Amino acid sequence: MRTGVRAWASFAAVAAITAGLITGCDAGAKNSNAAIPWCPTVEGYAVDCGSVSRALIEGRPDLGTVDVGYARIKNRGAGPAAGTILPNPGGPGVPMISHAAEAVQVTADLLADHDVLLIDPRGTGVSGAIDCGVGADEFQLGTRAQQRDAVARCADRLGDRAAAYTTAATVDDFDAVRAKLGIDKVIPYGISYGTFLMPVYAQRHPEAIASMVLTGAYASDHDPLQRPNAAAVSLALQRICDRSRACDGATAVEDLRTVAARLREHPLPVAAKQPVVVDEAKLATLVFEAATSSVGAAPQSMTPLGMLPAALHAAVRGDDAGLTEFVRLTTEEPAYENIGLYMTLSCNDYPPLWSREAALPERERQFRQRVAAAAGEFGAFSAEGFVAGQRDGGDVCLRWPGIAGHQRPDQVTTPMPDIPVLVLSGDLDAVTPDANGKQLAAKFARSTFISVPNTGHVPDLEPSGCVSGIVARFVRTGTVQGAECVASVPPIVVAPVTN
Repeated sequence: MRTGVRAWASFAAVAAITAGLITGCDAGAKNSNAAIPWCPTVEGYAVDCGSVSRALIEGRPDLGTVDVGYARIKNRGAGPAAGTILPNPGGPGVPMISHAAEAVQVTADLLADHDVLLIDPRGTGVSGAIDCGVGADEFQLGTRAQQRDAVARCADRLGDRAAAYTTAATVDDFDAVRAKLGIDKVIPYGISYGTFLMPVYAQRHPEAIASMVLTGAYASDHDPLQRPNAAAVSLALQRICDRSRACDGATAVEDLRTVAARLREHPLPVAAKQPVVVDEAKLATLVFEAATSSVGAAPQSMTPLGMLPAALHAAVRGDDAGLTEFVRLTTEEPAYENIGLYMTLSCNDYPPLWSREAALPERERQFRQRVAAAAGEFGAFSAEGFVAGQRDGGDVCLRWPGIAGHQRPDQVTTPMPDIPVLVLSGDLDAVTPDANGKQLAAKFARSTFISVPNTGHVPDLEPSGCVSGIVARFVRTGTVQGAECVASVPPIVVAPVTN
């Protein structure tokens, strides 16, 4: 649900500034697999690459295999690695190997004595990237009807192969790579969708997990209507207003309600990177998903979230200039995920609002019934508007055929292993809000949940080193130390609201 894409890109950019250790790919880097054309070279590190051949679907040899590519970045120490970090930046659909330099920047401290294992999930990057005929901008910026059509088109193109792309198959691939490399245990570091993915790994292969970091987190059995996300939008507006004193939180929420209602009846066309028609649903997408991503990465710089209260207040009074600029800023980021895999995994593995066994007319009836029953539970938005603003939820997968007999992660009852787990959320994040992080943390007997003030999706972005220090100490010791520093994370800049 969870894009994670914007977060990973910003995460890398911030790390490049704060770590100051890596200059990127360089011919002088040590690459022990130079014959593999996609194997990255990163200055100062040895990189070992390869792949593992996996059946696309067990029992269906007619569908062939997929080669799952990996790149292991060796630690800077002289001895064996103290452990192996296994990061995943979400999406679903974001590859890892092409982001090797960024991964090194993000884990620079830990690379002193830990290896970092990058694996492109099946269907992305060098691991058989799928193409189901849908463009990223087409899906992200299109109308709801266009998004539903895109999902149906993707399903038609993939056919039986769609069943190959599940969270369970992905983590089984990861474990096959681990086994090939002779790694006893890994330390998964999941970001956004990675926090949905890695607990499934822990359930299916508990003996392979030493500890786990989950940031920007949500559970497999999250609310399929995403009501906590709608509530988090209002909370974020109230918090940035209260902390900055640049606006009134209650007024900002009421302004959002007024603008959403107006756009429900009179959508606003905006000439952005790709022209986009902003109705209530599109506003919901941009506010809860795009505007709260990467917040806190540069606290002294204006962000779309920081400009939102003033833009909404002006729009209520008939001036849409600020709102138009907000739309442009939140739609200009390029897509980093494989959009085909994003749709496929979302539709295969997230809890639906209808029975998968039902025919389309019955699915539509069940969906409408669920949404109507939740009216009034979506903060400043109508139920229909907020649910239609979910790129990975609502009715977007209505025409997805599903997989016969498939057990989604939320249907699995296998207990989580007894391992140390650190769960982090940003208290301005509406993509994976605090409520979702707490829900996931509760599934582990030895978990610590930390809400980081003044950060969005994901809190690791804050540049002081507080959060990255907490993570590094946790990875090395399995305990949380120094978490009191989160109280010093500064508030973001907010544009003053004038009447």
